[in-house]
Amino acid sequence: MRIKKMTQKTSLSRRQHLKTSVKFLSFALLLTELEIAWGAKIMGVRIWPSEDYTRITLESDTPLPITQQILTNPDRLVVDVQGLELNPTLKDLVAKVKPNDPYVSQIRVGQFQPGIVRLVFDLKEPIKPQLFTLDPVGEYQYRMVFDLYPTTPPDPLMELVKSSARKESALAKSNEEIDLIAQFANKKEAPKAPVAQAIPEPKEPPKSAKYKRLITIAIDPGHGGEDPGAIGSLGSKEKHVVLSIAKRLKDKIENEAYMRPFLTRDGDYFVPLHVRVQKARKVEADLFVSIHADAFIQPHAKGASVFALSQMGASSSMARWMANKENASDLIGGINIKTQDRQVANLLLDMSTTAQIKDSMQVGQAILKQISGFAPLHKGKVEQAGFAVLKAPDVPSILVETAFISNPQEEAKLNDDGYQDRIAEAILKGIKEYFSQNPPVARRVNS
Repeated sequence: MRIKKMTQKTSLSRRQHLKTSVKFLSFALLLTELEIAWGAKIMGVRIWPSEDYTRITLESDTPLPITQQILTNPDRLVVDVQGLELNPTLKDLVAKVKPNDPYVSQIRVGQFQPGIVRLVFDLKEPIKPQLFTLDPVGEYQYRMVFDLYPTTPPDPLMELVKSSARKESALAKSNEEIDLIAQFANKKEAPKAPVAQAIPEPKEPPKSAKYKRLITIAIDPGHGGEDPGAIGSLGSKEKHVVLSIAKRLKDKIENEAYMRPFLTRDGDYFVPLHVRVQKARKVEADLFVSIHADAFIQPHAKGASVFALSQMGASSSMARWMANKENASDLIGGINIKTQDRQVANLLLDMSTTAQIKDSMQVGQAILKQISGFAPLHKGKVEQAGFAVLKAPDVPSILVETAFISNPQEEAKLNDDGYQDRIAEAILKGIKEYFSQNPPVARRVNS
């Protein structure tokens, strides 16, 4: 009987010990969950407004689970972020909204529940949001990205047509005059006086005589927004330098009677590589010029370079290294892989033609020749590699490395207004030389 009681006591002790262990384990798991839930630290908040879309980024040391809902009358996007407590960094998001943001009028931030922060985006028009998380890469930790796209996206071609309507009309009028002058020259008898007075015979036809339509140049400033590009020892960011050069080139092209420019980005925001290509094709560009100021592993690397696409591998190990670095831009800038059109990306790769590459090599060589007149070249010929941004199948495409921002001397030049202007002028002269020998054909009709 005594042994039975001792056995019962031992069994009871074991059950109590087991219950205690289970409770302790549950409590430990709960503490772990609480630590994960409320241990997230916000590293930074950023807003990148643009005409295409507005991006809001929350950077944290752990992934942040969220829920979202869209409300109307008025238009709002409501996002609940779990695992956060309201702090000054999150509150800073409110002040970062700019008055000229096309899609966000204001952001309200509050502690909705313990461990849940609510973000309310008051919108200027209906949007189609894309919310996704990016894993750590480069200098960034985890990023929660809110891309707010308009339900009716802007049409870049229509905007370009509107902005260049006056120039298009002037070119058409000039061509009509040239045709009349040619008819007059071919006639044996002199025309009647009124016609002769209205259209006097010039000593030589205008230079625009050989261009029957405006030539569209797509200018692509590399990087932008979340992707700073290369950073020099003085702190210069590639994305700012190349945007400045691109805008100078745009202004110079505007002054040409037979050309019109189009910027793939006109501010500090990120544009995925395949979208840059799509933009050039949408505006029916005759040439695509991507502008960069990259870095290399050796700080003494110097000189400008021009690259074209290659289907047969890179022309040098340097070209391959540069292409791999530029193609990683999407990882840094951040794209929503779920919505990327892989079919289109594959189509562009398959359709890249020998003719496109041949034309790209010609215009690239013309630009190199102009740059060599005042600046050192890294190589005296156009190099080739598999740059994703050069894969428009029907648009000659080049990538110009204006100098190495990783070289302290060249970084200083890249920040000099005079050097930037000379680079832009050299690119323009190379473009003009190319089209003087290769006038554009009749405008293609996109399907």
